[in-house]
Amino acid sequence: MTDFLPRMLLGAPIALALLGCRAESQLPANPPAAAERAVAADTESAAETIPVTVRTAAGDHMFDVETAITPEEQRRGLMFRESLPENGGMIFPFDFPRLASFWMRNTMIPLDMIFIRADGVITNIARETEPYTLDSYYSSEPVIAVLEIGGGRAAELGIDAGDHVSWPDGPALPE
Repeated sequence: MTDFLPRMLLGAPIALALLGCRAESQLPANPPAAAERAVAADTESAAETIPVTVRTAAGDHMFDVETAITPEEQRRGLMFRESLPENGGMIFPFDFPRLASFWMRNTMIPLDMIFIRADGVITNIARETEPYTLDSYYSSEPVIAVLEIGGGRAAELGIDAGDHVSWPDGPALPE
């Protein structure tokens, strides 16, 4: 029993060293494989779009965006896209308000991520997000949807926190 404590103390640094060497799951930073891009291109061509209106102090801005409703659609998002139409994008509606977190894994183009409360008000915008990064972009409060548009479009159109967003089956614009 008296040998136990010295052995334990000798083994502790070895155990700590092994714990410090555990493998982290790192996602590849390389562009996606051709097969992944082909699957994404097939999905992209079949996507239906809905109208989305963003009301700013300067007026209304119309977008024609794809919807990401299923878990698979939401997981894939705008990955593998090489471009977006000027007034295109994607909306991610949620069943209930929640804190949202998005990243840019396999996303080839910069995006503006517009976080939208249940009343249609924009809480915050992650502007010109960096392609391929694993950095996360967060809503500043619980949101009912996230609208992704081309990077820089929000600034170009004067879209900012406090503006309103509307889409079919979503919140209505204020009168």
